[in-house]
Amino acid sequence: MLRKLGRLFVIKNRFEAFLIIYALALGSSARGMAYLHEYPGLGGHLLFLATTGAVFLAGAKILDCLKLEREVAELRAARSE
Repeated sequence: MLRKLGRLFVIKNRFEAFLIIYALALGSSARGMAYLHEYPGLGGHLLFLATTGAVFLAGAKILDCLKLEREVAELRAARSE
């Protein structure tokens, strides 16, 4: 039962990854707007850029990990044959 529940939190394909990246981007842009409101001027703009930049880094890492997991699965399948 716990294994089935745990599988809900595993990213299985690129579509799911892009959905998660989109959700991260929405949250970071909302947080960035709060920073712009709280810290007007250059400081707010830099914090906004930092929040959106973090999404780019996280998205790249998620997509790289999916590619790596697919390659590892292909190697394991090739070894078992």
